[in-house]
Amino acid sequence: MITALIHANIVDVINETLIPDGSVLVEDGLIKEVGTGLSLPEGADIVDLEGKTLLPGLFNCHVHVCSDAGTGVRQPISQAAQAIRAIGNLKTLLASGVTYIREAGAPAYIDVDLHNAQEAGTIAAPQMQTSCRCICMTGGHGHSEGREADGPDDCRKAAREQLKAGANWIKVMATGGVMTKGVEPGSPQLTEEELRAAIEEAHKAGAKTFTHAQGMEGIKNALRAGVDSIEHGFFMDDWCFDWMKEHNVFFVPTLAAPHWIKVYGTGAGIPDYMVRKVENTIEAHKDTFRRAHKAGVKIALGTDAGTPFNHFDKTAFEAVLMVENGMTPMEAIRCGTIHAAELLGVKDTHGSVTPGKKADFAVFAKNPLEDVNALLDCAMTVLGGKVVI
Repeated sequence: MITALIHANIVDVINETLIPDGSVLVEDGLIKEVGTGLSLPEGADIVDLEGKTLLPGLFNCHVHVCSDAGTGVRQPISQAAQAIRAIGNLKTLLASGVTYIREAGAPAYIDVDLHNAQEAGTIAAPQMQTSCRCICMTGGHGHSEGREADGPDDCRKAAREQLKAGANWIKVMATGGVMTKGVEPGSPQLTEEELRAAIEEAHKAGAKTFTHAQGMEGIKNALRAGVDSIEHGFFMDDWCFDWMKEHNVFFVPTLAAPHWIKVYGTGAGIPDYMVRKVENTIEAHKDTFRRAHKAGVKIALGTDAGTPFNHFDKTAFEAVLMVENGMTPMEAIRCGTIHAAELLGVKDTHGSVTPGKKADFAVFAKNPLEDVNALLDCAMTVLGGKVVI
C-alpha cells in the first residue's frame, strides 16, 4: 500500500528551501518520492494536508522522560510510577511532532525497558536512544539517580555497567549543575582522566558519549578526553569552539532549561538555590550559544525536558529561543532535524524529507519559516507513513 500526503508545503532541510503544494509518496514506511505534480498510484491512501507545512519529524536530543517537569523538588515515587509517568511523557512528545529522542539519564534502567517497548510497538513513543544512569563523582551533580564513581578504574567499570544494561550513549558529568544542591555549575567534577576512562570504554563498544558540562574547565576536560557532545555549555571560549569543530563535537545548548526556571522562579515553588544559579549564568549561556553559532559549531536541538516547568510538549520552544538568539528559523529547524540526526548517527535514515528515508513527519497548520512559533502547534505526527497523532 502506498500512502500519498498531498497539498503540503514541504520544508527541505537539505537544500534549505520550501516546496510549495508538494506531495510525498510513502511505501513500506519509507519515503518513495517527493515533489510537485506527482502521479498518484491507483488505490493509494490519500492524506490531504490542505496547505499545511510538513517537516521531517522533530528530534529532542536531551530529555528525561521519567521526570515530571514540576518544581524541581524531589518527591518519593516508585519505579513503577516513574515508568507510567514516562509513558505519558513519551506520548506527549509524539503529539508535539517529536519522532526521535535521546534519553539523557533515567533511574533503574527504565529507559531501556521503554526503548524495548517502543521498538515492539507496545507503547506510543518516538524512536529513542538510551544512556541509562549518568556517571558522576561521589556526591556530584546527578548523584541521586546516577552511578557514583571515583577514579579512572571505577569510571571505566561504571561505563561497562551502563553498556551491559543497554545504553546507546554514555553520559558523564564533567561539572556541577543547577538542580543538585551544594554543587555549582562552574565547578569541575569528574577529572579528565576519569572522563577519558569512561569515554574510551564507550568508544570501544561503538557507543558515543555526551557530558553534562557547564563550567569551562570541566568542558575542556571533557573535550580533551574525547567526548562527542557538550550539553548545556554555559561557559565556552574560542579554544572550545575550535576544538569542537576540529573533532566534530556537537553542542546541545538546552536553552529552554534555564529559561523556564527564570520565568517561573521561587514564586512557583522552585528552590531558591536553583533560581540563584540560573540568574548567575543565563546571560553567559545565551552569549555562548550566540558565539558558538557564529563560530560554526555544530548545534543540535535538545531541551532537558523534565527539569522545572520544562514540559514535554514544548520541544519546539528551544527553536524559538534559538531564533531569539540569532538563528534563522531554517537554521533552528535544521538543528532539530538533520543536525540532530547526524549527532544521533541516523542521518542516512532520518532527519529530512528525502527518498529512501523513514517516513517520519511533523505537520503544522502554519509555516514556521515565516514565524518559528508555528512549531508550537503540531497538527499531525506521522511515523513510518502512518498518522499516529
